[in-house]
Amino acid sequence: MLASTDTMKSDDLLAKIRPQEVELTTLDLAQFGITADGIYIYKNPHPDGGEFMSLDLVRRSFLQLVVDHYPLVVGRPTVNGQGQAVVDIDPANLCLPDIAEIQVAHPASTFMATRPSTGNGDAVKFFDIRRFYRDSGVARLPRATYHKDHSAAIIRVLRFKDSEYVALAYSLPHVLFDGSGALIFLNHWAEYARHYNETGRLDCQLAQPPVNSRAAMQEYFDGIEPVDPPFIRHFRDNLPPLGIEFPADIAPVLIASPDTPICEEQHLMHFSPANMERLRQDVDKSQTVVMAVTALCAQAMMRANSQVYGALPQLSYVVVAYDGRPRASVPANFTGNISCTTIAPLPGSVAVEMSYGELAKMIKKYSSMVDSEYTKSVMRTIETNLGLLYGASFTLCNSPQTSYLGLSALRYMPFHALDFGFGGPEILSFDYYVKEGMARMYPNYQDGGIDLIFNYPDANFEYLRQDADLAKYADFIF
Repeated sequence: MLASTDTMKSDDLLAKIRPQEVELTTLDLAQFGITADGIYIYKNPHPDGGEFMSLDLVRRSFLQLVVDHYPLVVGRPTVNGQGQAVVDIDPANLCLPDIAEIQVAHPASTFMATRPSTGNGDAVKFFDIRRFYRDSGVARLPRATYHKDHSAAIIRVLRFKDSEYVALAYSLPHVLFDGSGALIFLNHWAEYARHYNETGRLDCQLAQPPVNSRAAMQEYFDGIEPVDPPFIRHFRDNLPPLGIEFPADIAPVLIASPDTPICEEQHLMHFSPANMERLRQDVDKSQTVVMAVTALCAQAMMRANSQVYGALPQLSYVVVAYDGRPRASVPANFTGNISCTTIAPLPGSVAVEMSYGELAKMIKKYSSMVDSEYTKSVMRTIETNLGLLYGASFTLCNSPQTSYLGLSALRYMPFHALDFGFGGPEILSFDYYVKEGMARMYPNYQDGGIDLIFNYPDANFEYLRQDADLAKYADFIF
């Protein structure tokens, strides 16, 4: 299956990297053990012949980009002699990328679910990751990690039997990039690949180079005073003591965080453009589609959990990720972790009886608090009360007492710009999540709708399928 890797051929390009350190921030440290990954599926313009997404193109453009702009990708996290958490980039001890291609002995259509288009186009296709792992012969796509003799940057090119599609899968440590930062990196990689594809040279000049140094972010937040957000007060007032003493220096603790186990019960719902707009109008036409979908799914999960556990959850936690860049004076091309989450702790008995419009407004109320003071307070809590956040992480789950939906709304992220010289991806997919209850909202470029990919136990998901309100707007793909 595994055709070739590049780890033995990287030295020639990576030899140009100079020794350096990149200091990590509190928000970087909080992401240890979590990966940023995705699977992007490209339509082959030359299925009957011709080179498409060659391993040489993928490998050389990636490595040259790392040398020129992203050496931290091949560094190793540590605490330096000054007690700072850093990524140490030592040319004699690089964490080499693992870039390979996999020949899949089946056509891509084997792993596709299809639905009729609501417009005049072709059928809408969806990549079923569970079917892929079940039927392709590919046991698992590897995950980036710092804890094994393994790479912290993993790329796989998936070549299917019929050559109709080629998939590009990646896995990177979340500690290096948040979601927006990872997409900045990927778009820069695509820019290098296009230049190499057009010229045969690797001397690409990026239109907007990245800012990897955390100095600008640190300086900005040094001047911000924290507040006391409602979700922190909620957990401080309601969680029992964890019973674990954490040291004042959190860097060694977080760097040693184990890799978070993955959850393999992934599901996909699709909202067509017509159903998206109908939902927004039915919920509250002043709300965004994102808020309307969030309210609908949060309440549907409360109803599903009440059937699974035989009682209505006492609390519903709705967690929405946000990008801190527009709210802070940091460069737009800053690649580190500046994203954060807002948490709405809602009484189950109240939230389940609300109209979707009322619930959307309540979730939006919490989401509107995400200014820089809010982000600073999260950073301060990580630094001074790590036990509180560990306790909260155990509470954010679907259980007899709680309902949990954690949403990353990526509808407007520029995935279409990931053009390696052959056009952008046609289908967006994602490997398994690390936490049950988490979801990602992707744009669907085929019909203009949205795809909601999330992890929820299979048995519980059957109750979601039966939810009459959800079924009015969502098409359950798998």
